[in-house]
Amino acid sequence: MTESTPPAPRPTPPRRSDATRTAILEAARERFAADGYERATIRAIAKDANIDPSMVMRYYGNKEGLFAAAVAIDLRLPDPASLTRQDAGRALVSHFLAMWEENEVLTALLRVGVTNQAGAERMRGIFGDQLLPLARRVCPDPEQAPARAALVSSQLLGLALTRYVLRFEPAAALPPEEVVAWLAPTVQRYLTAPYPA
Repeated sequence: MTESTPPAPRPTPPRRSDATRTAILEAARERFAADGYERATIRAIAKDANIDPSMVMRYYGNKEGLFAAAVAIDLRLPDPASLTRQDAGRALVSHFLAMWEENEVLTALLRVGVTNQAGAERMRGIFGDQLLPLARRVCPDPEQAPARAALVSSQLLGLALTRYVLRFEPAAALPPEEVVAWLAPTVQRYLTAPYPA
């Protein structure tokens, strides 16, 4: 008598709470991007997600908790060990440009960050925590890494503000490869040039 093979386990269907959380976060990102932090309301976000406002409060507690969850962003920066020192500027600008082109969460966070203290703190935390290790790896003096990372952030966020939020022309219409060609040398200089005398 042969042993029968046990049946393959069935995939677990997504829980309803997961779908609800996803709907809330998508609605919150769109609402924060459109209205900013101050004007966005739990009621409007719940309406956009087709749920009762009490469900938003149940999952996220308050608007601040919802905002923190909605703009939790992994910048997915290149592994610092994979970059050569001389290619870091081009790699960073190319990476960020690709992210801004496809990720409305970053645009929402930038819009909120320029008008709201909580948004600004969130943006500082995301860029500081995630960009600093790369700056430490490629800059000539690790003690200068915080200042260099801040300067890189100023360039990348300045580009994002003018291209994706304020839509300055011709910055908004420049092809990505042209933006990289212009901006990469500046970012590279911030990361690796000798400290100015």
